[in-house]
Amino acid sequence: MAEVSGPAVSPPRQGKRRGEGFDWAGLRADLRGAVPDATIALVLTGLIYWLLYARVENGSSATTRIMPMLADADLFWMYWMSQAFGWTAMLWAYVTVVFGLLRSGPRPRWNWLPAARLEKWHRTTSLTTIGLMFMHALFFFTDQIRDNRTRWSFGRSLWTAFVDVFVPGGYSTGTGRVAILVGLLALYLAIPLGLAFYLRHRTGARMWLALHRFVIVVYILSAWHTLLYSSQAWYDGPFRTMIWLLQIPLAALLLARLMAPARPGERLRQRGGAKRDRALPVPARLVGRLVVAATLVGLVAVVVTGVDGGRPRDGASAPPWPDQWVLWLGLLLFVAAVVAVVVRLRPRGGARDAAAADGRAADRV
Repeated sequence: MAEVSGPAVSPPRQGKRRGEGFDWAGLRADLRGAVPDATIALVLTGLIYWLLYARVENGSSATTRIMPMLADADLFWMYWMSQAFGWTAMLWAYVTVVFGLLRSGPRPRWNWLPAARLEKWHRTTSLTTIGLMFMHALFFFTDQIRDNRTRWSFGRSLWTAFVDVFVPGGYSTGTGRVAILVGLLALYLAIPLGLAFYLRHRTGARMWLALHRFVIVVYILSAWHTLLYSSQAWYDGPFRTMIWLLQIPLAALLLARLMAPARPGERLRQRGGAKRDRALPVPARLVGRLVVAATLVGLVAVVVTGVDGGRPRDGASAPPWPDQWVLWLGLLLFVAAVVAVVVRLRPRGGARDAAAADGRAADRV
């Protein structure tokens, strides 16, 4: 997002300054700025819902071939609305990641696409994405209440649906045992990592930039959730291949951003600067670049071969993989990495004022 123009000197602390906590004014401004693209997202969600509805009605829906009980589009309209919000959220997640990578990496030299505009679009589409993810989960929750009410009292139904939809690991049957856990991890990580920008006055620009880099994991989890548990990607075939194909330019853009970051402090070879100000040491950054390059090669291989482990059209479903303990272990390692970066970059002593001034300096770029 924003870059730091240089060291800033803050006046002596005189109590808590206004604006050093959560930037509510900035959030309100970005929410207002998100109204146009959120409106477009809602219109697109309606169109996707209409498409899913039509496919159920004419019998071409891939989902109803596996779950024929969903073939009544009017009765299960909340489920199909959930699917529509899910697809729109996936598209908006893709778009906002593109904006973020263009902003923080080598940018096209187009006069109509300056850094400030890219940054604004990235922030507003990020907020819209979080809202769409929540609506995706909310409509699935309302559908679960309707389904569970036939088996439990209303209170029990409400609690069962809440656990199934909003408690990580609560959904314990079928593909959803893994897919819904992955989706919830994406939702719950998107909120703090996406909103870290509005705490930059307290943490300093270096801290929130370091935290925001982890948000790419949210997109990876979202894409994984989509491929595991979506209404149109159950089978091997052209549609699923297209989803994989779309990831290639995104991975290439991420690799370009890592190889030529816009901020000098993120490059492998640095001149000057305190080592403590770097979120990750040079070897770790080099490993990250190699991992992204290997991922890009893997994506090309999947598209070329058509083999991705997806469910075959007429074959038996593979057992859910991995086991939930693998995902929980991955989450633990991820949180440990975030904590390590926070500890490495946290302001100490008199550096707190400098960090706050650093965050305000980022706003002036």
